Amino acid sequence: MAYLTDLDHRLLDDWQRGFPVTPEPFSAIACDLGVGVPRVIARLREMVAEGTVARVGATCRPNTVGVSTLAAIAAPEWQIDEMARIVGQEPGVNHSYLREHDWNIWFVATAPDAEMLAATLARIEARTGLPVLDLPLKRAFNVDLGFKLNGPRHGLRMGEGADTGAIQEGDRAILQALTDGLEITEEPYAELARNLGRSEADILARIRALLDARIITRLGVIVRHRALGWRSNAMVVWKLPEERVPAAGHALVNLPEVTLCYERRGTPEWDHTLFSMIHAKTRGEALAAVEKAAALPELAGASHQVLFSIRCFKQTGALLDRPRLEAAQ
Repeated sequence: MAYLTDLDHRLLDDWQRGFPVTPEPFSAIACDLGVGVPRVIARLREMVAEGTVARVGATCRPNTVGVSTLAAIAAPEWQIDEMARIVGQEPGVNHSYLREHDWNIWFVATAPDAEMLAATLARIEARTGLPVLDLPLKRAFNVDLGFKLNGPRHGLRMGEGADTGAIQEGDRAILQALTDGLEITEEPYAELARNLGRSEADILARIRALLDARIITRLGVIVRHRALGWRSNAMVVWKLPEERVPAAGHALVNLPEVTLCYERRGTPEWDHTLFSMIHAKTRGEALAAVEKAAALPELAGASHQVLFSIRCFKQTGALLDRPRLEAAQ
């Protein structure tokens, strides 16, 4: 586990969201922390290099700009590394994990549109020779993984829906750049503007508009929790009648231990449609949280399965923009 200084803790606790949308954002952060801008920039660059920070950038509300799905394959134990390599080669796969289950390699596949997403899954099936379990999102109760590393956690909710009507031509390229991560320089938005051939004022205005429209769910420091000690992370799936799912989902997101929660469309092979994630430092802590969740009245009588994450194969930003896909292929 990485050693964190007091400055690191403040950077990672206070700036996972609310990143300044101003010409010199790191200046505002440095002022808040009482240190110089070069020190903030240097430390963030070091944490990216160390793997404790994925990027400084954005996460977007699912299925507002691009499309995505949660998928899995059942790889024979002796083929796990090779099958994970094939899955990870797809530019649209942004998260991939080994979990304790017969369906053992789980991944999030993203794409600019549904046709490209279907093509990604079809290639994975063809190249692995294994059927792909495809579980599209139906409803999100919480998809924000920005929880504090110190102190008590607080349940997070999705709040209002996104205003997709606010999206303008050219926004997809901005969102892709933010999802890939800003340059950690004194004027990152100016650098982004130069790369896109636009003015900095225009870029800042569009980012503010996309935040206000709730297309961008979080702008800030994107943390790699496993590298910081959260290694006993469990995907807990619940089987409930469809009419009970909304109440159960809202109850789960009130638990601070639950970091993600959403409903997915089931299949004959997979009928547990309410998904939740628990991030913990030990297996005991995670299982205690599962017991706490199972005791909720809204989950009374619900069967559940606990799939612990064993390894992380890939963790990057989503694929939202066609030019980025074409460049990667």
